[in-house]
Amino acid sequence: MHLPVPGADAHLAAAPTVIPSLQHWTPGEGTARLGEGFVVVHPPELAEVAATLLADMAELAGLSGSAGDGAGAGTIVLALDPALEFPADNATAAAEGYVLEVDGGVRVSARTAAGVYWGTRSLLQMLSASTTLPGGTAVDWPNYPVRGFMLDVGRRFADPAALRDWLRFMSWYKLNTFLVHLNDNEITLNTQRPWTAAQQAFRLASDSPWLAGLAAEDGSYSRADWDSFEDEAALRQVRLVPEIDVPAHARSFTRWRPEMGLDGGDSDMLDLGRPAATELVKDVFSEFVPWFRGPAVHFGADEYARGHSEEYRTFFNAISAHVRALGKDPMAWGSLTVMSGGAGAPGPDGYSRDVVVCAWNKDWYSGRAAVADGYRVINTDDALLYIVPFADYYHGHGLDARALFDSWEPHVFGDGLDLEPRHPQLLGAASAVWNDLVLLAYNERAVHDLVKPAFGVLAQKMWAGAVAGLSFEEFTAQARAVARWPGRELLD
Repeated sequence: MHLPVPGADAHLAAAPTVIPSLQHWTPGEGTARLGEGFVVVHPPELAEVAATLLADMAELAGLSGSAGDGAGAGTIVLALDPALEFPADNATAAAEGYVLEVDGGVRVSARTAAGVYWGTRSLLQMLSASTTLPGGTAVDWPNYPVRGFMLDVGRRFADPAALRDWLRFMSWYKLNTFLVHLNDNEITLNTQRPWTAAQQAFRLASDSPWLAGLAAEDGSYSRADWDSFEDEAALRQVRLVPEIDVPAHARSFTRWRPEMGLDGGDSDMLDLGRPAATELVKDVFSEFVPWFRGPAVHFGADEYARGHSEEYRTFFNAISAHVRALGKDPMAWGSLTVMSGGAGAPGPDGYSRDVVVCAWNKDWYSGRAAVADGYRVINTDDALLYIVPFADYYHGHGLDARALFDSWEPHVFGDGLDLEPRHPQLLGAASAVWNDLVLLAYNERAVHDLVKPAFGVLAQKMWAGAVAGLSFEEFTAQARAVARWPGRELLD
């Protein structure tokens, strides 16, 4: 199928309000009015997408409909079409792109179920304005395969309902990668408390006797909880990326097994001079990786003690290989500049390149350095994309939405270290919430209130890039118009 595509800006004036905005919109004749008793026609492969659309339309638009079996002319037709062609030269179009046609009825077509699902998000956002839809054809796809958000539940437990809500909130804006940071501890330099009194937590609770004592007492996720996250993620076309952070940020390990820690366990770092510590970590991953359905698992690997470069490299390679052997793509925070001797030292020779690097800090390992060393990269730059709620650093009161709108895209790292737009090794970007201030009282809603003002901007830049001819104020008004998202249990 060859698609109608106007000039680069021809869609702007007439396009319906959708966040992130459509890559292309061709106005057409007529309209489509969706009313009570509408029918969603779909093939069996799209039954879940259709059921989710029906539920979301009932909640957001107050419309009751039913599902058809793929025959006849329904009000809304969902279709898989492997022959769809997109005017884009990257694989994201085929994997997640869709076509939404409005001409009397509505038809959403894509090569994949994910693409059809994203098309239904655009349809629902259009319905936020009116149940009468303007005629036309949207041709839409993401520029980057990773459009993410990370939540630190290690330092502050999040209710299972909140995690399911985060998945729904992300998918409303077509973000598709949810990194869940599952273990961590307080920063004792901030609190001035000894390690014996430090807050720490490992948030997965196994029934295996050998793991007794590892799971946090102030909140952890059972296998049933995790299954509920995976079920919701699958329904919402979001990939969960669980993170077990080692060998630093590992006070939950060194409290549980002090003999495996540096300084006799009086630290938050594993003693990588002890091969048994690496074997313990492997065993923990072997226990929990079967819980995880997504393709990637994050093993942390950030901010380990300097001066242990050889031990750290051996550990990095051993754990990344182990994660790969367990059937997952390994992911880690970028640390190799510091762990190889610092700026100006030789590159990180001897490290496995079969790891996706989250480039979080330009001193520890910039995105540009990681790309030069052959790594695939996700932009998680701390200066631009980190929130530490209510801190006086890292955007304690929320990201700077205007600055992001004016000058940021996933290839932008700042300080002269940007990559080329859509660099082949740049997978995308993810913002992050780090709950550093463990002694401060706030809840999941407070975190969500900090995140949501900039979320539409981040989604826009990760999906389609800058919007020509639209001011920040105009974009913000459009984002407010489609801010109501379906399925909330706890947040918002």
